[in-house]
Amino acid sequence: MLRAAAGIVREPGHIESKLEFDSRRAGQVDHIHIIVSAGTSPAQNEMLTRLMQALDRVATANALTREAATAADSTSRLQYRRGGVATHLVEIMVRAPAFTPAPDEAGSARLAIILDDLGNDRGAAQAIFAMPYPLTISVLPNHPHSVEIAQEAHRRGFQVMLHLPMESMREERPETRELRRGMSAGDVSTLVGDLLQAVPDVAGVNNHQGSQSTADSALMDELMPVLREHNLFYVDSRTTAATVAYDTAQRCGVRSGFRNVPFLDDIAEVAAVRKQVQLALRDARKKGDAIAIGHPHAATLQALREILPEANAQGVRLVFVSDVVH
Repeated sequence: MLRAAAGIVREPGHIESKLEFDSRRAGQVDHIHIIVSAGTSPAQNEMLTRLMQALDRVATANALTREAATAADSTSRLQYRRGGVATHLVEIMVRAPAFTPAPDEAGSARLAIILDDLGNDRGAAQAIFAMPYPLTISVLPNHPHSVEIAQEAHRRGFQVMLHLPMESMREERPETRELRRGMSAGDVSTLVGDLLQAVPDVAGVNNHQGSQSTADSALMDELMPVLREHNLFYVDSRTTAATVAYDTAQRCGVRSGFRNVPFLDDIAEVAAVRKQVQLALRDARKKGDAIAIGHPHAATLQALREILPEANAQGVRLVFVSDVVH
């Protein structure tokens, strides 16, 4: 089925699978998720028809039968069975582009916006997904909705980062598992590997809290080779002026950047955030590239909805964080 789908959908990364079928356990089926880019209605319908026909041919050749297709929102679901036992669930999602990229004009300033602390509030995530801009979300691991938010963000074309918990200098509430001073190289590698499993589809990492950790040279020396091994970039949230994280990443050959404008929502009020977003746009014009960080507060999202439509007119192109790390 995967080969048949790949013959129709030729875009890299648009076919994912989770093979869990177990004839001894009810409900354990193979999952296949397919993304079809939205296009003109006739062409889109033709591709969907060809895709279903290709899947059905494989099913018939392997004595599988398909139930009537069901649809919800932009996703069609195909359930296949053999001898009455469910074997495959195929989800076909028609995805419109999350945003229209701004023209890549020579000399234009670029601003990347990271929204931290996703993982608990599905409503906040949906509000972000409704905005037609290349926003980057950073997801805390092992929270109630971490996995589904990361997966949906990836499917919708947003960029996903792991919001890596690190030891704080202040009395902030720690995460259950976090990077701490004194950890061995093996402990760091195991922790990062486990947390990457808890947040799928990540392209990079930034620190959650971490004023103790990012100022610890020995710990950063252990972290950066792990990120390099996983081919991840690193963004230093700069929660302390004593941080050595960015410099260590650069020395270790990890693509990296750092927050170089003030946080957007230290005061989570619409007027205050609106002012900070305008300052971020101004600083992007001055510096050429800027990385801003905010959080999924209602006030932050409202201010972004109000100000971001003005970005292009102000000479600033909104981009993913991966576009401005080096």
